[in-house]
Amino acid sequence: MPFPESSPEGSGPAGSAPAASGPRVSTPEGSGPAGDGAAGPRLAERLRGWWRRGASKWRRSLQVRTVASSALLSGLALLAIGLFLSNQIAAGLFQERFRQLESESVRTLSMVKSNFESAATTDRASTVTLVNDTLRLVEGDGTSVQRDFLLTPLPSSENIYVGTTSSSTTLTPRVIPEELSTAVQENSGVQWQSIALPGEGADRPGLAFGTKVTLPPGREYALYLVYDLLPVQDSLNFIHRVMAIAGVLLLIVNGGIAWYVTRTVVRPVSSAADISEKFAAGHLEERMEVRGEDEIARLGISFNRMAASLQEQITQLATLSMMQQRFVSDVSHELRTPLTTVRMAAEVLHDAREAFDPINRRSAELLYNQVERFQTLLNDLLEISRFDAGVAVLEAEPVDLVPLVRRAVEAAQPHADLLGSAIRIHNEAGTAIADMDPRRIERVVRNLVMNAIEHGEGNPIDINIGADEQGVAVTVRDHGIGMSEEAASRVFDRFWRADPARARTTGGSGLGLSIATEDTRLHSGWLQAWGEPGDGSCFRLTLPRHRGGTLTASPLPLAQAGPAPSEVPPATGVIAVVPKPQQPEAAGAAQARPAPEGETDD
Repeated sequence: MPFPESSPEGSGPAGSAPAASGPRVSTPEGSGPAGDGAAGPRLAERLRGWWRRGASKWRRSLQVRTVASSALLSGLALLAIGLFLSNQIAAGLFQERFRQLESESVRTLSMVKSNFESAATTDRASTVTLVNDTLRLVEGDGTSVQRDFLLTPLPSSENIYVGTTSSSTTLTPRVIPEELSTAVQENSGVQWQSIALPGEGADRPGLAFGTKVTLPPGREYALYLVYDLLPVQDSLNFIHRVMAIAGVLLLIVNGGIAWYVTRTVVRPVSSAADISEKFAAGHLEERMEVRGEDEIARLGISFNRMAASLQEQITQLATLSMMQQRFVSDVSHELRTPLTTVRMAAEVLHDAREAFDPINRRSAELLYNQVERFQTLLNDLLEISRFDAGVAVLEAEPVDLVPLVRRAVEAAQPHADLLGSAIRIHNEAGTAIADMDPRRIERVVRNLVMNAIEHGEGNPIDINIGADEQGVAVTVRDHGIGMSEEAASRVFDRFWRADPARARTTGGSGLGLSIATEDTRLHSGWLQAWGEPGDGSCFRLTLPRHRGGTLTASPLPLAQAGPAPSEVPPATGVIAVVPKPQQPEAAGAAQARPAPEGETDD
């Protein structure tokens, strides 16, 4: 940091406080070779790669963030302290040297001024001799700082005997600032100002003290003493280099300490995170390594206890689940034989009911219907047990969804005729071919259609078929009692009924939509529901074109109002949404109208 340079207002009589600024020391501007056209993009790409890797490390590593933050804050603190100390040291050195040079310059200039004023020379030769003798005395006056003198006539002088005289060939009147020259001409005391001395490659800091002297016979001159402060500046630069090296070393040491400390704390946490991921992936035997008895060790012990407890509970739950699944499967299989016998007997009684009295006839009909319902429930339980055991097999093949929907509608038509509901199929796709298991998808569609008939209250039922490059879809829209928000959120639960007091007409088991959900999951598809009390409900089945494909949108919209529900369902493949009522979007849908609450049973 160079010494302060005085502003134009900084010049003043010796003894006044020095200005708080110093001469500007110019340095040659660095320049480098320009890169060629190919090196520029490569360098930019390399820098972007480093930036991305650094940003990734910053986001993912607590240790990197801690060390970098500590180094940055320490660097800022060291920079602030260094700037403060540098200013204080520079100001202190300048003040000390200024007081020394001020005393020397005032004494020397006063002596020279006195010699000139007391001389009685009358001709030019004697005046020149006087000047040379006096200035030789000035040069011989030892001082610890290199100095030169400059004697130059003032503009008011006439009949100049002595021209500009200097002890150095590089010292010319141009070195003296105009402000100092004016101050010397207008004042009688000693004036001073910081100046920049010309040097090789860069200017050097200096101080100039000047005063007005009178040579006989009455010629006014300006006499300057110029001091070179380069040695002092070199000392200050050395101090700065030492401070910079010490600051860098301190920053490195601080960063190493921060890295070591954070590594001691972060490493067990990172180990716990890795083990937690393995634990979540099913490796229940993973445990943390425990060392010592400090807080980290206690964390490891607590983590291992938690992992052991979770492993035990998960194992117990898995065992219990397997036992329950096996129990349901075994019971369902064991019930087949007696149920078949009971069903045969019920059929015999049902066929001969005309010969019975009214009470026995009604008993035979109830027995036959309940045995049929029991048979359906048993089949559904067996199917659910296969899904739970993970043994359900998908036999997918390219199938056109249109004829499959027509077969499901034909199977449900007698029940629709019984309840007075007209089923309308709207096919905008022509063909909707996708990889599917036709048995399972036909069961899903048939279940949705029967569900719509059951809750459509005799109103028309609209079935839409659509397809795009990504998938195929079918929506079943009824205009019956609709669903509440609670019903829509639980419509796919097993054995759940919106209104337990409501009479069934199809004898459903309460597992239909649950089985449809599992069939949809096997196809990596979506099964979505929408409903509004009094406006009916709509179920949408969406399947990918190809097996294992991923869906991002459905070819058909849900019949809904207000903002459209999310087109991206959760990982289960099933979503229930209940927005506010509006005009339905499905083709041929009825207008919204109020109706009592209650909906899906199956």
